[in-house]
Amino acid sequence: MNYLVYEVIGIFAYNIVVALIYGIDKLCAKRGAWRISERALLLFAFLLGGVGSCLGMIWFNHKTAKPKFRFLVPIALILNLVLYFLFFWESTK
Repeated sequence: MNYLVYEVIGIFAYNIVVALIYGIDKLCAKRGAWRISERALLLFAFLLGGVGSCLGMIWFNHKTAKPKFRFLVPIALILNLVLYFLFFWESTK
């Protein structure tokens, strides 16, 4: 099997994990438990987890009222999509 398939599966799985991390943080917020830092959540978004961050924000309605997240997560998503496109386009040459 082509290595590209494994990379796509890895990126997909990573983004699902990032979305679940947003859900875990939301659950911790409701319970008043230890939280994942905003810096870490944004770092996940910029480290190829922009899709998962957006999905996590939407699925769990988490951090949607924070202007920092409403601005930075879509930027991370756009940058991630550009990187995905460049990577996959280069891989098909």
